[in-house]
Amino acid sequence: MMNEELNILFLGGAKRVSVAEHLKKYGRSRHIEVSVFSYELTLQVPISIVSKVILGLRWDDEKLLFHLCETIKTHNIHMILPFVDPAVEVAGNLKQILPELYIPCSSKNICQIMFDKKLSAKWFGENDIPVPKTFTKNSIEFPVILKPITGSASKGIKVIYDKEELDKIEYLDKYLLQHYISNSTEYTVDCFVNSKQEIMSVVPRIRIETAGGESVRTITVKENTVIDLSKKILLLEEFTGPITIQFIKDLSNDQIYVMEINPRLGGGVIASIEAGADILGLMIDEYLGIPIAPINYWKENTLMTRYFKEIIFYANNN
Repeated sequence: MMNEELNILFLGGAKRVSVAEHLKKYGRSRHIEVSVFSYELTLQVPISIVSKVILGLRWDDEKLLFHLCETIKTHNIHMILPFVDPAVEVAGNLKQILPELYIPCSSKNICQIMFDKKLSAKWFGENDIPVPKTFTKNSIEFPVILKPITGSASKGIKVIYDKEELDKIEYLDKYLLQHYISNSTEYTVDCFVNSKQEIMSVVPRIRIETAGGESVRTITVKENTVIDLSKKILLLEEFTGPITIQFIKDLSNDQIYVMEINPRLGGGVIASIEAGADILGLMIDEYLGIPIAPINYWKENTLMTRYFKEIIFYANNN
């Protein structure tokens, strides 16, 4: 049975204006009025031009779940989408607390593993997933890349070329240490797995240019090795909903490795959607109970590039 309205709550969707616009457009094609709400720490965020911004709490606040449950009740929320790493685990908790809501996210366990780079490195090893060579602090080969264990969006990453540089690093145990692949191509794969854990969509794209760890120029490609490895990964655990997998290809030997898995929508997912793999549409249809089928055809070489657009806020809100 279709509702006449669909209220969607973004968790940390401050800049996801295009995603909100696409959800609204797709809703209209289904004769559904989609309203977007976004849970943020400030009202002055770009998403405010297409959604109602809800002033929220920090992800680690002990009152967060209670406040979110009240927010969901107040605004009659039907669907929840997390957009930043800390919000993914929150969404997993809400999925357990409020099973009547449509929250397309993976199990709480897999979310916790993928948010901790040391736990995920162990998981990759146990499941025979190729990753760049990983070191302990007593067995390092240079150059080495240092990744904060619970970091995201490339924040805090360091590349170290010799022991002298390494000796200057404090709290080395707070980093995952891996071989740095300098001559490389990076792939992001936008995936969607339905609630029955069936793979609906797998679209790789090359990250041509990034800013703050996010694609600002990306192009879809049919790289079969990446597609096959993505499908293998998606069938291993309780992955559901949108999944973003990051790969790196070592151009010196053509080996492909997994860098990380984010159990959420990727920042550049609009590229895959516009190529024909409409993950957002699949989610709306699944919520509505409309049968969905795997998307096997999408346009290769679909290029997405971004530009800056200013949103102005005045002190008197006028």
